[in-house]
Amino acid sequence: MYNRCNHHACLDLQPTICFPTAGRFELTDRQMVQIYIDKYLPESCEYNFANLFCWQEIYNYSWRLFKGRLVIYDGVNQCAFMPLGEPLPPDDLAELARELMRDGLVPDIGLVQKDYLDEYPRCEQYFSIHPERDYGEYIYDVEKLCRLNTPKLHKKKNLISQFERIYPDFQVTLLTPEKQVMAQNMARDQLNRQKPVSETLAAEFEAIKKAFMHFDALGLEGLALMVGDRMAAFSIFSPLTPDTCNVQFEKSDFDFKGAAQMINQQTALYLKDRYKYINREQDLGIRGLRQAKKSYEPETILIPHTLQLKRG
Repeated sequence: MYNRCNHHACLDLQPTICFPTAGRFELTDRQMVQIYIDKYLPESCEYNFANLFCWQEIYNYSWRLFKGRLVIYDGVNQCAFMPLGEPLPPDDLAELARELMRDGLVPDIGLVQKDYLDEYPRCEQYFSIHPERDYGEYIYDVEKLCRLNTPKLHKKKNLISQFERIYPDFQVTLLTPEKQVMAQNMARDQLNRQKPVSETLAAEFEAIKKAFMHFDALGLEGLALMVGDRMAAFSIFSPLTPDTCNVQFEKSDFDFKGAAQMINQQTALYLKDRYKYINREQDLGIRGLRQAKKSYEPETILIPHTLQLKRG
């Protein structure tokens, strides 16, 4: 087990490097991460503690502190997340990159937003800058997802109406422990239907299992769309910032026409009194997923950038 420094002391943004041995996220780290999120309000869902915890084995995440900022390292994609905390000027980011390199890690820094690059044009002195469209995050207006009253969204509203006509006995319930078992079985069945098995879906299923294993401890919520005793769809979500909720997982049974559109709208209706926006994460460059996410008319797509340290 790695040695942890005093998390709250590190929030004082001390001027010296604080580099404990990189460690995994434990449930007890949720409060520490949430302090950073509440204070610095990151836009990216990648900083959501539930995501960090559920996906950490898949992406080989580790974390450490650097000058009071939270630094998360993705061992699969081989890059650090942009440190969470007060913005680091480019020379400090370059110092962090060199520190990572001394530790034998690739010194790339990802999840860098355009606002930072606009504020610190000197980044180009230290880094080459690369936009990452495939990792753009889709941000939607909650009210718009509820109403579906634009011409482009009319088809989705029609599919919901068809679902309501075909399955008048449908119910939308909270994702209780009993429903969580059904949802996990549904996700497993969808995975098993894939021939060959999709590596992306297999990884997602492992994250879903972990989410259900620690559902309450991670602060997760969810909805189930039921038709009789069958589950037609489910969604899992949690807060990111005070005005944005992050939908982490959403699945629908293709046997129920309109179920995907129905759970999308019902999730928005459930969240509309608490949040202004919903972050529905990335399309990962998957063509069909990109088309589906764009079809819901996002308010914006957050395109992150990766900084690659210039050598010499």
